[in-house]
Amino acid sequence: MEERKKIIVICGPTASGKTGLSLVLAEKFGGEIISADSMQVYKNLDVGTAKATAEEQAAAKHHLVDFLDPAEPYNVEIFTRLAKEKIEEIYSHGKVPLIVGGTGLYIESLVNGITFTEQNSDKTVRKQLEQQLKEKGKEWLHQQLVHIDPEYAVSVHPNNAVRVMRALEIYYTTGVTMSQQIAASKPKEKPYDVLFLATGFLDRAKLYENIDKRVDVMVQLGVLDEARYVYENKERFVNSAAAIGYKEFFPYFEGTQTLEECVEELKKGSRHYAKRQLTWFNRMEDINWLYVDGDENYKEKAVSLAEKFLKEI
Repeated sequence: MEERKKIIVICGPTASGKTGLSLVLAEKFGGEIISADSMQVYKNLDVGTAKATAEEQAAAKHHLVDFLDPAEPYNVEIFTRLAKEKIEEIYSHGKVPLIVGGTGLYIESLVNGITFTEQNSDKTVRKQLEQQLKEKGKEWLHQQLVHIDPEYAVSVHPNNAVRVMRALEIYYTTGVTMSQQIAASKPKEKPYDVLFLATGFLDRAKLYENIDKRVDVMVQLGVLDEARYVYENKERFVNSAAAIGYKEFFPYFEGTQTLEECVEELKKGSRHYAKRQLTWFNRMEDINWLYVDGDENYKEKAVSLAEKFLKEI
């Protein structure tokens, strides 16, 4: 039987230091980084997606970053397929694959070897859902998903109407929830040996403070220009128009809110997203939590855990 490939996953909530830790491990162990982020794939959307800087990307090779036009679709099926290919490529170079990001569904699907099958679309059901979206709104639709499939609903932001409607459409068409489909798609044997490292904060208030500071820096770096670009193309840029970091500024462009109010909405939305990420990662097994505010040597601890993991036979 072929030995399973080893991969290191660095996950955790937004603004918790994943990028910094990944660069430390990449340098120490000759790693290459595969982004497990649903938005950093898009070109010209750098600030609002907290994409690694040019200097950071030069320090370690990054994959699945900055390669898609914002009008192109990107989802968990595309991510898992491409990430598997990149893991093979990185191994062929004798390097260590580092999966880095905060999109829990992407990470869990990859490490569990989920196989996604093409689902037929039911036009009648889809039209009904689109009508409900128009009449009752995104929040109402998301609540329907919460009632039907609370586990999957945790991974989907209420503003991501595309994913919400797709999950509802599959359930109304087949009677099977997205969570059940994912569970049924798990192979008996997981495809990789995985070391999970998660960055976090013992004091939730410090995480929120970090998030607020990051948003202020994003504004200084020009996130408003990116948000305007997305707003002007919102009919085509379906994913990014629903993403935290851009949609919060739409009321400013429409003259219904001040810039300050929109910035506060972005901070609030980012904090809520971090809570959902923590809920997702806290229920995953075998996570090694590294608390940024609880251990000044957390990076050294991560290096030690990785060293032991990579030496194990």
